[in-house]
Amino acid sequence: MELSSPTPEQVFLEALRQHRAELRESIGALEQALAAPAPSRLDAWTERVHVALVELSADFREHIDITEGPEGLYGGLLTTAPRLSNAVARLTREHAQIRELVEDLLACASEPEAIDVDRVRDLGTALLGRLVRHRQHGSDLVYEAYAVDIGGET
Repeated sequence: MELSSPTPEQVFLEALRQHRAELRESIGALEQALAAPAPSRLDAWTERVHVALVELSADFREHIDITEGPEGLYGGLLTTAPRLSNAVARLTREHAQIRELVEDLLACASEPEAIDVDRVRDLGTALLGRLVRHRQHGSDLVYEAYAVDIGGET
């Protein structure tokens, strides 16, 4: 029995699945950094949050490139399944909103001498919630288009 080569669609979906897992790891790192004790170790806490945010920011930029880029998911979906254009538009809007939240949080967490831990945690929690919902919406979109569960927890 001869094994067939994966189709370009299968290769792309596997890459998307791997990226989802990386993004989930970045989300988890930020969640852990925000939950760590802050008052007695403020400099270390601030540094940990900042590092997690920088990593998350890079992974989210890559996510936008993978989905909105010239060879990205959304372009292909709109060509093969134009009925999904509203969902694609919503996800694109969410990208802008999440990117703004990341930038606000980076700015807030980049001033160690004047850091407001509660504000950073509030902004971080809001960001985490938006990211989780965005991932759910993205998973729904891929399932609607390809009847494939891309998961992202591997």
